[in-house]
Amino acid sequence: MDKLLAQIKAEIDAFVKNADAQAVKGNKAAGTRARKNALNITKLMKDFRKVSLDAAKK
Repeated sequence: MDKLLAQIKAEIDAFVKNADAQAVKGNKAAGTRARKNALNITKLMKDFRKVSLDAAKK
């Protein structure tokens, strides 16, 4: 679970960096990267939910 949390934190940090670059600087490539980060965050959150439910059952 620690590894998963670290991945989520890294992905969120990357998203914030890229989203800021798009919003502030108008960097279109950063917007593409931010959208990709958002998809990855969604996948990681689904994995977190599964792991969290399994941990709660123990």
